[in-house]
Amino acid sequence: MNAEHAASWTVPLDHPAFAGHFPGRPILPGVVLLDRVVHLLAAASGRATAGAVITNAKFLSPVGPGETLRFAWQQLPSGGFRFDVAAGARAVASGLLSLPS
Repeated sequence: MNAEHAASWTVPLDHPAFAGHFPGRPILPGVVLLDRVVHLLAAASGRATAGAVITNAKFLSPVGPGETLRFAWQQLPSGGFRFDVAAGARAVASGLLSLPS
């Protein structure tokens, strides 16, 4: 595998996804995490986001407002990517995805 790459993102306290997900206990939807992963990897690799395929995704822990997330990824020999998302030492999500060439 190639070297690991990483980026951080602090979830805004007023992210619009929290409005209905869930009243009284806001949790960032998994689709928001995956969208962030796709855009980070596309920007880092110079590839387009259209046609991205997530072949595996595991959500391990909920994310709340104001948490700082660390997105780490490695490019696989196949050209796809393995990614991990963490909040401090807590694993949040992991998976595999491919982007069009």
